[in-house]
Amino acid sequence: MKQPKDFLIFPLDVPSMEEALGLVRTLAPVVGTFKIGLELFIKCGPEIISRVKAQAPDSSLFLDLKLHDIPATVNRAMRQVAALGIDMATVHCGESKTMLEAAVKGAGNDVKVLGVTVLTSVGAGDLLRAGYGQALADNPPALVLKKARMAMESACAGVICSPLEAGTIKKHLGQDFLAVTPGVRPWQEDARPDDQMRIATPGSAIENGADYLVIGRPIRDAANPLAAAQDILADIEKARNV
Repeated sequence: MKQPKDFLIFPLDVPSMEEALGLVRTLAPVVGTFKIGLELFIKCGPEIISRVKAQAPDSSLFLDLKLHDIPATVNRAMRQVAALGIDMATVHCGESKTMLEAAVKGAGNDVKVLGVTVLTSVGAGDLLRAGYGQALADNPPALVLKKARMAMESACAGVICSPLEAGTIKKHLGQDFLAVTPGVRPWQEDARPDDQMRIATPGSAIENGADYLVIGRPIRDAANPLAAAQDILADIEKARNV
């Protein structure tokens, strides 16, 4: 049975190997998945993967590079990701179903490929400026669902979406299609926008159908990161029992 920690993805969004491994040592008992993004991977290279694995052998690893290129390049890049022993990896849904299919083929059977739909920092004005029509710009859940459907048809394991759209994903694409949600803020008084615009609390994200919650700053910047993570797990457990 899935435990509360299995819902929690902690992003190692720090600029050095030492800081990252310090957080892994502290949080390994309460974090199901550690996410390695652009900043840390560019700084440390593939070595960071093996170092995190050694520190947290029971945790999953998520490489969040948001690949977006021609299909052949994405296919080859995802093969290299699979060779690192990663559990989950991201590719932008972008404009091409062929690119998503190439990513899934490159990943093989061991890496869950997640399509990035609409970043949680993006609002209606951004979408209009990017060339989307008014109807989709004013209705991010509809655009997210459109991109998610393309990802599912390409055999992706799931998508990255805001917690506000997880319910729509589950309703239309089924319970087995993963909804991985950044933009989660632990308590209502802290659930105010920074560079994240479409946000929710952990409890409401779980109630809305999210399979994984990506929660970074509220844990990393807390006076006691371990205690902050434990409080979040309690909120997740409470939501599951409602």
